Amino acid sequence: MEEMLVVEEKLDALRAEIMLLQRAVVAFSGGADSALVARVATEVLGTGRVLCVTAVSASLAPEELADCAALAREWGLRWKTVSTTELDDPAYSANDGDRCYHCKASLLAALAPWAEAESALVVLGVNLDDLGDHRPGQRAAAERGARFPLVGAGLTKDDVRAVSRHLGLRTWDKPAAACLASRVPYGTPVTLGTLRTVAAAESALRALGFRQLRVRHYGDLARLELHGDDLGAAVDRRHEVVAAVRDAGYRYVTLDLEGFRSGNLNLALGGAPTGVALVSGDAEGAP
Repeated sequence: MEEMLVVEEKLDALRAEIMLLQRAVVAFSGGADSALVARVATEVLGTGRVLCVTAVSASLAPEELADCAALAREWGLRWKTVSTTELDDPAYSANDGDRCYHCKASLLAALAPWAEAESALVVLGVNLDDLGDHRPGQRAAAERGARFPLVGAGLTKDDVRAVSRHLGLRTWDKPAAACLASRVPYGTPVTLGTLRTVAAAESALRALGFRQLRVRHYGDLARLELHGDDLGAAVDRRHEVVAAVRDAGYRYVTLDLEGFRSGNLNLALGGAPTGVALVSGDAEGAP
């Protein structure tokens, strides 16, 4: 009972944060965070005051775009897609430590006309846990006036999942799905061909039944990160796994025995992660 009360308090706090926005353009990737924001914003503000927008580019996995469309239908979201052109930006494709900054800048530029047309604020599904990692994209979003209601409401990733489950949202346990460029080590250029190869390999592994995964790209070698509980199955089914990844375009296939670790390529940057100061959804700084 006490746990339920805490979840309801978190939900009430999120509703209050969103109510302050009055109108919102939600950057809707279909992940657990943005899905919760989109659903609650539509509930609180009404369909006419909330536009959910999915940015489409080579860095978005095809399955994620399809799921965004499905969620919009299921939940009655007002939804559209926009194309982003981050690959046309040499600063993005160079893939240094600030790649995410340039990606988010492209996203905000694509959303700005819709926010202006809707007389709305751009809203992102950033949670408290995101503030402790190297996320320069948050700085780009904050500089452009985007709001983070999950942060303002004090929701961690676990809170997002708990509140989503309380609301009966099927996204409550959806595996994290960062953009495909996050599979490419810093310093290795991000190209259309690389993103398509990564996407094909990950799609093939999902078809084999693996849910939580990353295919880290090292030229013609793929380093597979799977949930720890799936490592044994991957070894048992290694012939299928190798065939699936090779068919996507890799020559060598390796299995990382440490398993899935979100954001582990950031370790190559060294140093401590930078934080972000946000109060009541107002972005004042971001990594």
